[in-house]
Amino acid sequence: MATSPGIDRSIYLASRSPRRRELLGHIGVKFQLLLFRNRLGTAPDVDEEPLADEDPRDYVMRVARAKAAAGWRRLLERNLPRAPVLAADTTVALGRRIFGKPVSRPDAQAMLAELSGRRHEVLTAVVLQYDDQVEAALSASDVQFRELTPQEIQDYVATGESDDKAGAYAIQGRAALFVAEIRGSQSGIVGLPLYETAQLLQKMGASRERRGAR
Repeated sequence: MATSPGIDRSIYLASRSPRRRELLGHIGVKFQLLLFRNRLGTAPDVDEEPLADEDPRDYVMRVARAKAAAGWRRLLERNLPRAPVLAADTTVALGRRIFGKPVSRPDAQAMLAELSGRRHEVLTAVVLQYDDQVEAALSASDVQFRELTPQEIQDYVATGESDDKAGAYAIQGRAALFVAEIRGSQSGIVGLPLYETAQLLQKMGASRERRGAR
């Protein structure tokens, strides 16, 4: 697919998500993976625990900014060629309650039971960092679930699709059958809003050109 004018074609993606890799490919952006620590006994690069009474929008933006900053630090530590670092974070919010990734299958079932028949928000923050320049955007979409039966929830969770998903569901997978209505960005709900991402890449590319970056 042809890349849109002004989009930087060479970046680092600070994410393990295969969904974000696939979505970047949709807009023709070339990238290298910049992975964080994920070894037993080591502290995580980014603490994703919500703060007390933290607003979901503030939370998702804070975590995405922390991921981008951690990625930039990792780039410098490894003496890698400099290029913008892209990071993102997605969460599901029901009012002010934050639904992150379930810690267990029973937790996933409980999340889906609460979302059943209700409209909720899916928030994805995208952050692009190059040196001291940080560009950020937030995508907010509404998702309306139909009423789910306990058996539907149990069967879905048993597939494993909910295991590492915010809100315990993947809209691009079997959970599409749960969705009565969407208002917003489909790609944002999946994990990387393409419009906002392209805007950040264009803005960063224009800024680097003005500063004479190569």
